[in-house]
Amino acid sequence: MRIVITGGFGFLGRQVAGTLLRTRTFRGAPIERLVLADRFLPSGSPEAADPLVDIVQGDLADRLGEVFAAPVDVLIHLASAVSAECEADFDLGMSANVDTARALLEAARAQSASGGPTPRVVFSSSVAVYGSDPALPLPPVVGESTLPTPRSSYGVQKFICEQLVAEYTRRGFVDGRVARLMTVSVRPGKPNAAASGFLSAIIREPLAGLPATCPVDPDLRVALASPRRTVEGILRVAEAERGFGPGRLGGGIPVNLPALTVSVAEMLATLRRLAGDAVADLVTIAPDRDVEAIVGSWPAAFDNARAVALGLQPDPGFESVIRQYLSDHADAIAVPLTPGGPGLRR
Repeated sequence: MRIVITGGFGFLGRQVAGTLLRTRTFRGAPIERLVLADRFLPSGSPEAADPLVDIVQGDLADRLGEVFAAPVDVLIHLASAVSAECEADFDLGMSANVDTARALLEAARAQSASGGPTPRVVFSSSVAVYGSDPALPLPPVVGESTLPTPRSSYGVQKFICEQLVAEYTRRGFVDGRVARLMTVSVRPGKPNAAASGFLSAIIREPLAGLPATCPVDPDLRVALASPRRTVEGILRVAEAERGFGPGRLGGGIPVNLPALTVSVAEMLATLRRLAGDAVADLVTIAPDRDVEAIVGSWPAAFDNARAVALGLQPDPGFESVIRQYLSDHADAIAVPLTPGGPGLRR
């Protein structure tokens, strides 16, 4: 069993890799090699030091020969240019997202055509494939049968890739499956260029004693998932059998991963309740029309029935999301947590 993760040293890539390295199995079969492909190799990565891991470093489109140097059984494609940078640079988004995905699918097709195993390709799509078109407003609750009408370049690119995966699967070139990810919060580390990045920053930065800016109206409702729930969803979609019934993937329709619906105001109120006024007051409301236009076009409420049938559940509330971040990234907390919130005193 040889598994490849593109974007393997990105935040989600490392989380997925870490989970696989702990179990060292996929669907009950031992993992023989885990290939982490990424443009950058962070120093001191425990994943890179694992004897099970091979590293492919550089632009993915130029390294496909290394990725497919041996048969690929499972390809988890997480590498992507993110929303705001795709909106700012159309050619970058098309190259990094659409062209690279097509090149990966072609390499997977060539493996199948040459008598190798048909790769199981897992594509990480996004809630950004949905948008509220003036001629076709989104329903109050979105499901997989809702027509995607993306309102950003990033959303369009993700939707194009979904259709490519579906077509390559229909033709038998790959066994493709698509997981539509909600906005992941709280992400650790430095801010990235995603339009939704503030949904982590308004929690992460204040807990580190740093100011943060909220670029949207606090009444905006958003669909979130914690890192743990997101990784669980990606791997569940990857491992699920095809066919219909409990625990099965069903047809080739993308799976919307479970969403926690919450307003930005509720997120900030939860931070205030758990961490205190001094921490919450580090957040400044400064609306940005460009960010609001992108994030505000995404749906906030989802029908989770299909994900639930796969055994997945949304986060129970935003307090649990913050507590998860505190537990997983205690070294990033630089403020004394002394409000009345139970379990946060230290």
